[in-house]
Amino acid sequence: MKNLRPFLLRGLLYSSLTLIAGCAASELVDVWSDASFRAPPLNKILVISINKNGVLRRIWEDAFAAEFVNHDVAATPSYRLFPDAAPDTSQVALIVQAKSFDGVLVARWLPSETKTQYMQGYVTKEQDMRYDRRLERFVTYLQDIEHVGHVDSQKVDMRAIDVWATRNEGQLVWSGTSKTPEPNSVQAVRPEIVKLVMSELADRRIIGAER
Repeated sequence: MKNLRPFLLRGLLYSSLTLIAGCAASELVDVWSDASFRAPPLNKILVISINKNGVLRRIWEDAFAAEFVNHDVAATPSYRLFPDAAPDTSQVALIVQAKSFDGVLVARWLPSETKTQYMQGYVTKEQDMRYDRRLERFVTYLQDIEHVGHVDSQKVDMRAIDVWATRNEGQLVWSGTSKTPEPNSVQAVRPEIVKLVMSELADRRIIGAER
């Protein structure tokens, strides 16, 4: 049994790593912020999700708006002002002036990409019990089971999120791209991405700290 344990542990470890890789969490990449931004934190933001699917647009705008509340930011989903489609640049400029928004968050979908990686093969020891007629009893044998290496491909969902300050005729103050390998559903990845973005904005004092 002692000789068998390392092989079993190796197999379990490999299986766990494979499972973790298949359920990787969202991450932010290509993050940029304007180091010159010294204004007070934004406190009234228009949230825009650019999506042809009206339901998904509303889901994402509501998610960002709800999380902004935890940072003492008054956020308005754009669908409440423009129910038919996301506003264009001229409409945003007009509504920002009319409603005195000091910030705008824009989230948009990017083409998905495919992540390919090679999963190395491995060998495990497995028990096999057989009846030995000569000994007239069951005997346990150990046999090598080879697990062949293979190429694993994952679809990666990508979203771009930009935050603008409306002072001084508009200023991009933060930008980032979210990546989510093989997302199961919008409901699964939405809280992750929203939390990541809010943490970044708070750390860079673009919005206030979470209360």
